[in-house]
Amino acid sequence: MTSTHPKFAVVGHPNKGKSSIVSALALDDSVQISDTPGTTTKKRSFPLSVDGKVLYELFDTPGFQRARRVLAWLEKHDVPANKKHEVVQAFINEHRDDERFNDEIELLEPIMDGAGIIYVVDGSQPYGEEYETEMEILRWTGQPSMALINHIDDSDYSEEWKVALEQYFRMVRTFNPMQASLEQHMSILESMAQLKEEWIAPVKASIKLLKQYKEQMLERSASLVSRLVYDSVSMVEKLYFYTQEASEKEKENIESNYKDRLRDLEISTQKSIEEVWNHGHLQKEKKVLTFEGMDLFSEETASVFGLTRKELIITGATSGAVTGAGIDLLLAGHTLLLGGAIGALLGGTGAYFGFNELSEVKVLGQTMGKRYLEMGPMQNRNFPYILLGRTIYHTVKVAQISHAKREVVDIEMDQTFKEKWLDDTSRKALEKYHKKFRSGKALEAGELEEYEGIIKRILKSLIDA
Repeated sequence: MTSTHPKFAVVGHPNKGKSSIVSALALDDSVQISDTPGTTTKKRSFPLSVDGKVLYELFDTPGFQRARRVLAWLEKHDVPANKKHEVVQAFINEHRDDERFNDEIELLEPIMDGAGIIYVVDGSQPYGEEYETEMEILRWTGQPSMALINHIDDSDYSEEWKVALEQYFRMVRTFNPMQASLEQHMSILESMAQLKEEWIAPVKASIKLLKQYKEQMLERSASLVSRLVYDSVSMVEKLYFYTQEASEKEKENIESNYKDRLRDLEISTQKSIEEVWNHGHLQKEKKVLTFEGMDLFSEETASVFGLTRKELIITGATSGAVTGAGIDLLLAGHTLLLGGAIGALLGGTGAYFGFNELSEVKVLGQTMGKRYLEMGPMQNRNFPYILLGRTIYHTVKVAQISHAKREVVDIEMDQTFKEKWLDDTSRKALEKYHKKFRSGKALEAGELEEYEGIIKRILKSLIDA
């Protein structure tokens, strides 16, 4: 059965960013990319699928190697324009087993099978007449075509490229795969749709489905973030002991186990979010996983992502922890930032909880041999905001990373990030649920979904910004 989805062959000179463009447009970071010319030696198909439906298919192809010889062979055949594509097919048939023309055969085959042409050039390099040979060969195929001007370096020769490319291609667009946003992606798809009348409807449908797909990714991310916060805040760690009294070592062990489980939850959620955004191959330096060395439980991470002393008191007052009249008294003589003793308010008391004191360690059980230490649910009021801020920050950065990137990703810290997502209204809305998570009580139907809706709204505003 003949496939009905549009197909596009991404072609051009070696090492001009063809594979990067395929990766960005296919939302696929498994495309092999290298600075070494000639890395791609065989055509490879990268279909973009949403919910099992192929929206369009891209072919990553080798670069032209012997373009002058190919064009010379074609021009020996004096045929009218409507027969030129037959000459190209004859060249393929005659030279299929000729290793000298392996790269040209690989890039021409999908075109002759009906794929549209996306010709890629590097706009940071000057235009050269040698490219006209390649463009003339592509014109012989008779297939609809467009050109993309990529920028591998900072120099800009776009204007001279446009003048030349417009002589050969129906459309010329600029596209940097390393910085491509969803809007730029959609714009390129709009251009691709115009190449052939039969492609307008399916590509328009693809654009609609991609927008829906983005909504799905936001929803799945919000669900993962919400579940992480709920599971972390409500988590309980137990450690059995078989003596009359628990030793200091056992108390240290339960706290260590408790923290490690929370760290593991955060890291596994990060990985799941990367997979949601099709970044399963994302490379990150180890330090990035802990935000430039800032451990989940460090004072530095609390100072960046956590609430200030004033915000903690207001949050406590809002949830009934302290009265409004007590706020001024608690703030008297203190700086607004918690500094070296970042803490949280204990619900109902207005006292500060030292940051290292996450939850009370309780001794439970009655008889010898059945006693155990228990830690959790999380009582540190600051913790859910720290965890939430870190996870939202990570999600936003992952969502904005191009699939064309292959180097180790450096997720730079933004010291003002909290100001961008956590306003008073959001904090009050979130605290209602954090209080319930801390209580250890079972959630009522729909409560986690309501919390998830708040997270989705925050993520959407940040990712779309």
